[in-house]
Amino acid sequence: MKVAKHAGSFGAGHGGRSRGMSVLNDASRSDGAVRAARDPQRGNTDNGRGGGPGAVVITRTRTQTKKPSMYRVLILNDDYTPMEFVVTVLRRYFNKTADEATSIMLHVHNQGVGECGVYTYEVAETKVTQVMDFARKHQHPLQCIMEKK
Repeated sequence: MKVAKHAGSFGAGHGGRSRGMSVLNDASRSDGAVRAARDPQRGNTDNGRGGGPGAVVITRTRTQTKKPSMYRVLILNDDYTPMEFVVTVLRRYFNKTADEATSIMLHVHNQGVGECGVYTYEVAETKVTQVMDFARKHQHPLQCIMEKK
């Protein structure tokens, strides 16, 4: 923002220079520094002799966030855990509908392994622990594991 006042209106008591002019000079210096930071070729006024007095260099660092590794949570088939218990686990811990849970349970029964979901490491680890604890509590040998996708 540039504010300009006539030098004659306040200049008598300040040696011919008004306060309004110093605001103008400070503002124009500030704009030049920002211009120099945005476009070093155009904003540099010292004819290539290096950074002049009051030169400002503004650098902006941009952090790159890396997507977290994803892990598959798998249920393994065994000969002792009832099919209905597997469906209950899938509905309770993986928020599957009755049809989705039945489909996954049949896949586990026929193929030996089935994917319950894909999650970040901490979520997958929590789900595996919850399923294993629930299975032990009900005295079933159901195995639930996680593997990196």
